Amino acid sequence: QVYLVESGGGLVPAGGSLRLSCAASESGISIVVMGWYRQEPGKQREMVARISSGGTTTYADSVKGRFTISRDDAKNMMYLQMNSLKSEDTAVYQCFVLKSGIRMQEYRGQGTQVTVSS
Repeated sequence: QVYLVESGGGLVPAGGSLRLSCAASESGISIVVMGWYRQEPGKQREMVARISSGGTTTYADSVKGRFTISRDDAKNMMYLQMNSLKSEDTAVYQCFVLKSGIRMQEYRGQGTQVTVSS
């Protein structure tokens, strides 16, 4: 079991910035991917960004050039720097990890609310 706790959400005006943090109960070579989902009420969950253990990053088209994901395995932390925020970025942001083992297992945090006012 990997426990994840997000922080850093809040209310920000359009064009502003926020930095989300995700604290993990473990890190290391078995955590092959870390990333962020977001979900608005009544809509499907969307993968926003992900980063591999080797540092390869992937972003949703809607956030490319505005969001930056990073991880610090020494501190068991992951971050999502969000710049030039838009009202459509309003959602609950949830961090996740994929852990290798007998089978790949996904773990998610509880989520943090991001609200962008227009």
